[in-house]
Amino acid sequence: MLTTNINVEKQAIEAKKASKKLSILSTEEKNEALITLAKTLETNYETILKANEEDLAKGREKGYEDAFMDRLALSKQRVFDFAQGLRDVAELEDPTGQIHSQWELENGLDVKQVAVPLGVIGMIYEARPNVTVDATGLALKSGNAIVLKGGSSAITSNKAIVDVMKQGLEETKIPTDAIQFIDSTDRKATQELFTMKEHVDVLIPRGGGSLIKAVVDNATVPVLETGVGNCHIYIDEHAEVEKALNILVNAKTDRPAVCNAAETVIIHKAWLDAHKDELIETLQKHEISTHGDDFAQEAIPGTKPAGEQDWSSEYLSKDIAVKTVADVVEAIEHIETYGTKHSEAIVTESEKNADTFMKLVDAAALYHNASTRFTDGGALGFGAEIGISTQKLHARGPMGLPALTTVKYMMSGNGQIR
Repeated sequence: MLTTNINVEKQAIEAKKASKKLSILSTEEKNEALITLAKTLETNYETILKANEEDLAKGREKGYEDAFMDRLALSKQRVFDFAQGLRDVAELEDPTGQIHSQWELENGLDVKQVAVPLGVIGMIYEARPNVTVDATGLALKSGNAIVLKGGSSAITSNKAIVDVMKQGLEETKIPTDAIQFIDSTDRKATQELFTMKEHVDVLIPRGGGSLIKAVVDNATVPVLETGVGNCHIYIDEHAEVEKALNILVNAKTDRPAVCNAAETVIIHKAWLDAHKDELIETLQKHEISTHGDDFAQEAIPGTKPAGEQDWSSEYLSKDIAVKTVADVVEAIEHIETYGTKHSEAIVTESEKNADTFMKLVDAAALYHNASTRFTDGGALGFGAEIGISTQKLHARGPMGLPALTTVKYMMSGNGQIR
């Protein structure tokens, strides 16, 4: 076992014990606890902001990019927003204890498939302190304990948030050990969490591609893989101009640093020929920088040549790659080559082309005439999300409460033997 300055195994064991107590609490008791946590966060927002300023100061010293600093920064409004997120989760239906199916065998044995908590969730994430609250709220509502390992850039903020939430839990039926925070910047602590298979039931990585790959490649604990968002907007030959431009602007500029922002716009060459003036005006108005293929460079002034890096990476800025195609099939082929199976959109008035796109593109979330920015637990009515899964087993897409449960088969009989 790897050793660190803190005892990760002890924390995981404490979380496991707490998960047993948490799993038998009523929905009402869990909801009351979430509301208490929300109030406690709001009451102590100044403590959280003071801690966050320490992280921001370190970030400025290290020269972090603006997009990174935006994800790291908190304000009173942001603290109140994620406190409200806890109240929203409290309003959601509790998935635990729900009977998915029930039947009776010929011998009279009653069979039920029932949703139950996973147990202990290990959450490994980077710069967003709001994840600390969102993940904790979803875990507790679904009856799970959680072990949090945030990135070093937000460690002071995250510790303050967890300390405040633990203070709040003291007034509830949920044991304080149900929230564990690994207060260490030592990578060995993360690696140790990777191997806690006997105490941790699932790991959820949330962050950049290198973090996710490290967890997937090295963990012995089962991983719910979240994905990098190299998302595409395909503007088809039959796209309505204003609709297409509005969707493009929203998907690229609403919050450029998030995983559901568009990184590539694929444009039918005939549409670009017909509407390049409107497109150029829109790009310039919203200060969107373009990197494109030869056709795009000729059509859009100032477009830089695009290479493999442009097609395959997240800009997380107001830069966008521009790929031109001859038809919907070529657009799909480009997405298949460079997409990350996160979120993809087609803008078209052709039902045939839309149907082809929706059936053939392999991604967790697909859109016809809408922005990719809706791939979000809150936007889709989940209250909050613990991450967006791009894998296919157990959970896919924004993961809310149901994704944090598994099932038990519960049989009831009257002395039946086989």
